[in-house]
Amino acid sequence: MFDRSHTDKALFQLIAEGDEAAFRELYHAYVPQLEPLVMHLTKTASVTEDIIQETFLRVWLSRDKLPGIENPRSWLLRIVFYQSFTWLRRRSIHHKALDAMPQGEDEMRSTTEEAVAYAAMLRSVGEAVQQLPAQAKKIYKLSREQGLRIPEIAEQLHLSPSTVKNSLVRSLQTIRRHMEAGGFWLPLVVLWYLPAVLTL
Repeated sequence: MFDRSHTDKALFQLIAEGDEAAFRELYHAYVPQLEPLVMHLTKTASVTEDIIQETFLRVWLSRDKLPGIENPRSWLLRIVFYQSFTWLRRRSIHHKALDAMPQGEDEMRSTTEEAVAYAAMLRSVGEAVQQLPAQAKKIYKLSREQGLRIPEIAEQLHLSPSTVKNSLVRSLQTIRRHMEAGGFWLPLVVLWYLPAVLTL
């Protein structure tokens, strides 16, 4: 019988060392499992996507803790459910969901530290986007904030799809360099989705 937990623990160790290939492997292994669970709770595709992205962002931000996690799947599920129930509580749909989840002092402190790091990272992304050339900024915002696909952006701005795609790639590279200079290092798979998260 295939032991997924052994593979996940090995991936967690590699991710803790900054291995982006291991992060992508974990991401692609778990997204198909997590999306139906979140969709069942939120009933909203866009919210489901955002919660999944926030979950994997938290994995990356918490990579110093990953080697000590004995059951990676349970840990990922706990984050997903926490994010989902938090969203539900904000919408007054599920008032008592979080009350049933234990949250000790250490966990609250950890969550606060991650929230501070997350906010600082979002500021860094925002700063980098503001420094993009005017057209690159417009293309980037149409893609990440308005959710338009490359052909839709190309049609709206009277550009070729390849021009739009190349602009997005360059913008991501610029944002990533800006973040690295500020001490933030993110895999591109997370960076690509991050602006969609921050504009909620």
